Amino acid sequence: MIIFSTFITHYQHRHMTTRRNFIKFSALGSLFSAHSFSLFGQKKTIELSKKPIVISTWNHGIMANKKAWETLSVGGKALDAVEKGVMEVENDPTGMSVGIGGRPDREGRVTLDACIMDEKSRCGAVAFLQDIKNPVAVARKVMEETPHVMLTGQGAKQFALEKGFKEENLLTPASEKEWREWLKASKYKPVINVENHDTIGMLALDSNGDLSGSCTTSGAAYKLHGRVGDSPIIGAGLFVDNEIGAACATGLGEAVIRVAGSHLVVELMRQGHNPEEACKLAVERIISKHENMEGVQVGFLALRKDGKYGGYSVFKGFNYALTNEDNKEVMIDVKYKIS
Repeated sequence: MIIFSTFITHYQHRHMTTRRNFIKFSALGSLFSAHSFSLFGQKKTIELSKKPIVISTWNHGIMANKKAWETLSVGGKALDAVEKGVMEVENDPTGMSVGIGGRPDREGRVTLDACIMDEKSRCGAVAFLQDIKNPVAVARKVMEETPHVMLTGQGAKQFALEKGFKEENLLTPASEKEWREWLKASKYKPVINVENHDTIGMLALDSNGDLSGSCTTSGAAYKLHGRVGDSPIIGAGLFVDNEIGAACATGLGEAVIRVAGSHLVVELMRQGHNPEEACKLAVERIISKHENMEGVQVGFLALRKDGKYGGYSVFKGFNYALTNEDNKEVMIDVKYKIS
């Protein structure tokens, strides 16, 4: 510290006359702090990409990306893309993890969660929403037309109806049949496999260089009535910082919430880690918080301001869809921590 203080005094004596020299001095001083250096370095080295890109979780990301690309490819906003993209999955009755057709809770009720966030850090969310198949669109209305971030339950439904959304039965015959089979044993235990996902998270960068993200789900199948996972929680299931990047999560929501997972990924990118490294470090954080990882599958997806992207998961099986000018309908399997 004595040597460094002497250096500061000497530097200030020779270069105290201009603001430019003071900034140079501050940058040199940050070399002595790993966090400070990476923070300043990251902001200076990330270059703005104006080539649109969209990524989203799981195989149903293909249909979602295709819809989002219709907006991005003609210069549209990332916010519109991520809303319209995931609505394709919400509207698909054959998908049993999002929107209409989603697997119900243990009482046979389909409850939906969603959130959305834009380049201005505006955000909206709904949780424990019933009888409305497009929760992400309701979340956007919350963001744009109320002073709030989240509405829940009956209040969220009332708001949706007031905004013109249609009330309908979301429990399809196929989902009801599965639920009745489950009732015979009524055992609730997460199973780790590629089909046990309950979310679509989407991140987009538009041609203006702006980021937005969305996340929507019917939640864990046969959960307790009233349970809410990470998907509608800003900072857990989704986080966007237009200076740095965006991230979303999938898997066991309780584990993601405990570490504010998506916010953690973005902050790790801010410190200088690339998207895949940031996702890996967040996964390792989750593992460190659990004595037993049985049933704790979590995956993260990240998109940086310069268009770089990546993902990582606890166990094998997590994949995501990529669409940009060079890649259409491409699925990518992520690296994982535990074999």
